[in-house]
Amino acid sequence: MKIARQLDLLGVDSIEAGFAAASKGEMEAIKLIAGEGLKAEIYSFARGVKRDIDAVIESGADAVFLVIPTSDMHLKHKLRKSREEVLSLVKKCVEYAKDHGLKVEFGAEDATRSDMGFLKEIIAEAVSAGVDIVSPCDTVGILTPERTYQFFSELRDEFPSVSLSVHCHDDFGMAVANSIAALRAGADEVHVTVNGLGERAGNAALEEVVVALKLLYNVETSIKPELLYETSMLVSRVTGMPVQPNKAIVGENAFVHESGIHTHAILSEPLTYEPIPPEIVGRTRRLAAGKHAGSRGIKAVLEEMGLHPTDDQLKEIFLRVKAIGDKGKRVTDADLLAIAESVMGLPKFRAIKLEELTVVTGDHVTPTASVRLNMNGRVLTEAATGVGPVDAAINAVRKAVSAVEPIRLEEYHVNAVTGGTDAMVEVTVRLRKGDRVATAMGVHEDIVMASVEAMLSGMNVLVVNHEKNSG
Repeated sequence: MKIARQLDLLGVDSIEAGFAAASKGEMEAIKLIAGEGLKAEIYSFARGVKRDIDAVIESGADAVFLVIPTSDMHLKHKLRKSREEVLSLVKKCVEYAKDHGLKVEFGAEDATRSDMGFLKEIIAEAVSAGVDIVSPCDTVGILTPERTYQFFSELRDEFPSVSLSVHCHDDFGMAVANSIAALRAGADEVHVTVNGLGERAGNAALEEVVVALKLLYNVETSIKPELLYETSMLVSRVTGMPVQPNKAIVGENAFVHESGIHTHAILSEPLTYEPIPPEIVGRTRRLAAGKHAGSRGIKAVLEEMGLHPTDDQLKEIFLRVKAIGDKGKRVTDADLLAIAESVMGLPKFRAIKLEELTVVTGDHVTPTASVRLNMNGRVLTEAATGVGPVDAAINAVRKAVSAVEPIRLEEYHVNAVTGGTDAMVEVTVRLRKGDRVATAMGVHEDIVMASVEAMLSGMNVLVVNHEKNSG
């Protein structure tokens, strides 16, 4: 439901909410979403089976994505039906769904490996039965952009008044390019998923299709691009599917610049290395410290923290950052702050300090954490629950600090540094306060303490300002 509401806010036209016949839980989910009064049309997936369509009717969905195979390979090995039987099946299913008030989108499964003559015949049968949209699916992602354009152009010529949609899988990494090629050839609708999620290698990524259409083809959609990043993060959290750091548009590194060659130019003119203005998709530019960093980039990051090193101090900070990077270690913003304070001889000022943390967990007990923090001499006490002890502890810390500073956790990663049950655990977080972002790391034998250390280190980067402290 959270995802459906966010997709509706984002501006999608239709949401395929699930497969009503798959399970009781799936049916209940679709019923909830269909009854929410969203602006988007709500679809349910169905096979060419009467009970599947009956389940869609029961779910209250507006429409059905009716998927029936059309390739000889699928007919022989999956359906075990003749072409004539499949033609009859398509007609019966479309008519049955239409008679029961459903909008029908016919998904011709494995269409791109089907005999073109038979595919046209089966589409004509679906159209005569009253289908609303036809989706010739690239089920195993074997199209190329050139072949996609040719394929959809031929179908558009054959069926000039039929609504066509494109449904691409990413097995060869071409789902987005193929989807755009299909739209150029006359397809009216494109099937996409947030973060490119989907079976096997996934489907065409919503964020990539939308931004490519907007910035490369000057085509506007109903999507509000500034909500793409928060939508991506929500879907990643809810599904438990992390987004790869180098993922286009929404990946952690998509707008991070470390290379000195890049940051030097970025500081003068962002367009030198940013084809996509980050604010368009709800992101902010970030300069990172690391072995490839340049002194100007490091200076810019330090100035955000209120630090203004001399040229000699900057040179020393620069060399220390390079030395850490050469050891294969990531230099977080918290690391950079500590290095700079050491080189500049500044007192290690930390606005937020942990005074006490208590976590209660176990069978039949809701994980609960209570925390006492000292923030600039002010004692903050809070308690919170979570799905586990780590979640509860992080929630308690966030709750306490948010009373004073609006800081949000954007990403959380954990790694075991050593083996064994007493392994050292390394937790890395990314936090946001307004348009500022900070990364930090915590290392401890206890994952809860490692997580809290990382959170507090990152929060201190975001609230520290040496200009104010020295004043």
